[in-house]
Amino acid sequence: MTNQEHTIRNAKANEFEEIGKLMVLVYSQLEGFPKESEQPNYYKMLANIGDLTTNPDTELLVAVTSDDKIVGGVVYFGDMQYYGSGGIATKEKNTSGFRLLAVNPMNREQGIGKLLIKDCIEKAKEKKQQQLIIHSTMAMQTAWKMYERLGFKRSEDLDFMQGELPVFGFRLLL
Repeated sequence: MTNQEHTIRNAKANEFEEIGKLMVLVYSQLEGFPKESEQPNYYKMLANIGDLTTNPDTELLVAVTSDDKIVGGVVYFGDMQYYGSGGIATKEKNTSGFRLLAVNPMNREQGIGKLLIKDCIEKAKEKKQQQLIIHSTMAMQTAWKMYERLGFKRSEDLDFMQGELPVFGFRLLL
């Protein structure tokens, strides 16, 4: 998927470390989101984001500029059993999901997050899935609003607690 300035593609293995650093940077700056000292395993997962691609039907997608600079990323799960969240989401059938959406703070408000999400939606439709599931937190209000603008609906049955952090589920019926 492409807009005038950015292209979405699968990350290359030699880019995993850079994407992991971007993920840690973005999530550590979210006001109200747990810090690395509070959730060290979560931040370890972010830093090693490429490891998730060893799961079947799991892709690390990146948004790149015309000169191939990485400005954002997201993990797409074609099979929810590898989604790795709490709650019931991993048991959903005929469903895809995405997690860990991050856009470089220097590149915000350029439609990059929306482009990454739309690519996930297209991948789920190509697989003929019935729905796409995501999770968010109160600290992610910008993303939360974007999800709703793209047609995702709050689904309280997907909510769960990650330690002391409430995590909120959303669905997009396809």
